[in-house]
Amino acid sequence: MTRSVWLKADSEVGDWETRKRRITAGIEAGVDWVLVDEDDVERVSELGEINIAAFTNGDVHVMEAEAEDSKADATIVGKDGEGDGTVDLPSDFSGSADLSTLRQNGAAPDGGYVRIFDEDYEAFAEAVAAEADFTIVIGENWQIIPLENLIARVGEETDLIAGVRTAEDARTAYETLELGADGVLLDTDDVDEIRKTVEVRDEMGRETLDLEYAEVTAIEQTGSADRVCIDTGSLMEHDEGMLVGSMARGLFFVHAETAESPYVASRPFRVNAGAVHAYVRTPDGGTKYLSELQSGDEVQIVDANGRTREAIVGRAKIEKRPMFRVQAETKDGDRIETLLQNAETIKVHTQNGRTAVTDLEPGDEILIHHEDTATHFGERIEESIIEK
Repeated sequence: MTRSVWLKADSEVGDWETRKRRITAGIEAGVDWVLVDEDDVERVSELGEINIAAFTNGDVHVMEAEAEDSKADATIVGKDGEGDGTVDLPSDFSGSADLSTLRQNGAAPDGGYVRIFDEDYEAFAEAVAAEADFTIVIGENWQIIPLENLIARVGEETDLIAGVRTAEDARTAYETLELGADGVLLDTDDVDEIRKTVEVRDEMGRETLDLEYAEVTAIEQTGSADRVCIDTGSLMEHDEGMLVGSMARGLFFVHAETAESPYVASRPFRVNAGAVHAYVRTPDGGTKYLSELQSGDEVQIVDANGRTREAIVGRAKIEKRPMFRVQAETKDGDRIETLLQNAETIKVHTQNGRTAVTDLEPGDEILIHHEDTATHFGERIEESIIEK
């Protein structure tokens, strides 16, 4: 499931300057959507690239007349109506103005906004979810139970967006009933809280890999080969690197060049990944050949505990360098190998921690990621493939 962060930035949060600061902070932090009033759509679009959702008064004729001029990516009904309690809920939802608007053909809104005051509003939110692409629910005197109920009942028929005020609230919403809300609507002016909420969103979409140790069975100098340094647009931590190898089923953990040395400055944006033929793991769980990488591609960064994140390739630097062939055997008896540059600055991870490839010896335990499946054009497949 792809999670999203929406940022509340309508008239309820303050004057235009206050809203503008909040929206700008959201764009810089990387939120997915801003929720604003219709009157602000034009000037919000001038602030930067962002998906814009706009509250509509529910007047379908006005919406049809203004559709061509509006730059909103989605329209939301419920503010100043039944959804937020301004208008009383009808005893029979068939008489609901908000629901009638959502059921209109043509220029009907894309979503509904509901504040959950009690069980009746929870039921109303469920009815809105049956009609809307997006269902935004704001808890008043509750946190978990109504959200659990809605997650269980609405399924995949709508994107359920839960109102939150902090990054921790967002984490709770994403994790509720293990499935979690599809997104959160964040209501805060705190720039740090906006940034932290985006970080929580990113964490939710990342995998944690099972890494294991394999025994080095051979390490030998070879001739020169075309070696690839992956220079990313991100700074990596001391325990981070990438998974690379000659065989997609067995990838070696290679550290980023974060360590200082007497001869070479650290380059924490770089992983010296090996020869052009080798694979590198990507965030979608697939692989790419090192020779294919170019600026703008995504690669997966992983730490020694298997936690992952994404990075954008800024440059793939290819030069001819002397190489080592490193071979290792897994606990299951599978032999894997790769080519790494013969240099003290290239570090792998052994039971003793960061170890220069030049110091590796047979019998050392080296950190790898091992899978039983082969790959074809970077995609995992169930097929018998021999690599040696």
